[in-house]
Amino acid sequence: MRFKDLPFVKKLMPESLAAKCRLLFGLAIVIVLVIALLIPYFWMSRLTQKSITDAGSAVADTLFERHFRTAAGQVGFVRLKESGEVLDANERMVKWMPITADGRLPDDPNISDKQADAIRKLLLTHITDELAWTQRKHGAVIKNYIKLVRAKSECLKCHQEQGIAPAFNLDRPIGAIVVELSGRDINPTVLMNRVCIVAAGLLAGAGAIVAFYIIIQRIILSPVRQLRAVVNNVDEGNLDTRCKIVTADEFQRLGDALNHMLDGLQQSQEKLRQANKQLDDKIHELSERNIELFKANKLKSEFLANMSHEFRTPLNAILGFAEILRDKGVADEKNKRYAENIISSGRNLLAMITDLLELAKAESGKIELHIQKTNIQELCSSLAAFFSPLTEKKRLNVKLNIAPSIPLIKTDPNKVQQILYNLLSNAVKFTGEGGEIEVKAFMPDDNTVRISVIDTGCGIAEEDMEKIFEKFRQLDGSITRDETGTGLGLAICRELANLLAGKITVQSRPGEGSTFSLDLPVVTNAE
Repeated sequence: MRFKDLPFVKKLMPESLAAKCRLLFGLAIVIVLVIALLIPYFWMSRLTQKSITDAGSAVADTLFERHFRTAAGQVGFVRLKESGEVLDANERMVKWMPITADGRLPDDPNISDKQADAIRKLLLTHITDELAWTQRKHGAVIKNYIKLVRAKSECLKCHQEQGIAPAFNLDRPIGAIVVELSGRDINPTVLMNRVCIVAAGLLAGAGAIVAFYIIIQRIILSPVRQLRAVVNNVDEGNLDTRCKIVTADEFQRLGDALNHMLDGLQQSQEKLRQANKQLDDKIHELSERNIELFKANKLKSEFLANMSHEFRTPLNAILGFAEILRDKGVADEKNKRYAENIISSGRNLLAMITDLLELAKAESGKIELHIQKTNIQELCSSLAAFFSPLTEKKRLNVKLNIAPSIPLIKTDPNKVQQILYNLLSNAVKFTGEGGEIEVKAFMPDDNTVRISVIDTGCGIAEEDMEKIFEKFRQLDGSITRDETGTGLGLAICRELANLLAGKITVQSRPGEGSTFSLDLPVVTNAE
């Protein structure tokens, strides 16, 4: 986990950019100033330590100088207090700590435990012969300096077996000079230096914070506020607003990019507005045309229905008179053949008019359904019996394959019979002599009854399977075709199947026959 993702960091970190910048810049300034001021602070400590060492060393050198003068027969000076009294040994600034030949220190009440430990440390380390430190004693700053004294050639002039002083060996530690300097003469300077360092740090920190505050407000936060204002205006839908940052840096480039984006967005909206307007005009135009087409289609359907009905009356009269001429009024065989042609053509024309009437009624929604219980087995058997003269004439083998599990369904039996009549009529028409036709009824699922008319006729190509359901469309459209027809039978079948909530499907291959299937929903009495 990163440091900034810690919970307490997230809690302390403000959400405002200005507050974040002030906090982080402030911390950075404090850390930099502390690191920068620690260097002179420690350097001052080193200078203080050096001053103690120099002062103590000077006192020790002065002591040696007086000692050797006294040893040369000169009279030593006695140190006095400011009042003129002789200074007691315990109050003297310089103290002598003798060291025995075996390296032990005698008990001396004038030497503190810390000073004695420092002497022992010097005896053990053998690295240096002097040591300095600062301590507080009775509220005052005391500078301690200890110098280890070793026997030198000058000492052996007096300190030998023939002399009156104790004998020493050369370079052996014979004692230590302990110097206690009052810090009053140098402490104010050190204190003033430290106060100046702290004051300089505070002043530099305050100046840096003020400078960073001004920089953040002018250079960072002011452009950010302008960008935020532009974004708020865009959010409110005002696309005419533009960013006016002039800083010659990344903020200005960002503002220019935002302005460019707003220009593009405004142009896109204008194009979209124009496109929507054109689309609305097109939709309005198409809706008006659809209304006109609907009215025209309705008029066409009504015209076909009315005209087909009107055509049937004179056509029935023509057929009636032609039958009278054929049966009674014509003795000549030639005229009788002519009358037979009139009757045959009239019946074809009547069938076409009937198909047109049915199609017009279906498209105009004028067909009425008479829903009742229907027995599929009886319906298929009656159709097969109706077509038996034609099938026997063409020597066609007709099979009935009706599943006994098909229940009575509620539908319009006349419309179902009309659909199956057209399908079976096409099968008889397009199946050659000696072929086979099968009427099959079964349930592919619990809610559907499928009635299929299967023949072994010429078949249908795959690209023509949808064309055969179009109005007035026949696969052989030439005037020399063998079979007659209007091309309305399958179109009527599809319209009627849609009215019965069913559908018609076809499966076929050229030369292998065709299978037309009618799927009807199973509707029970409860439904």
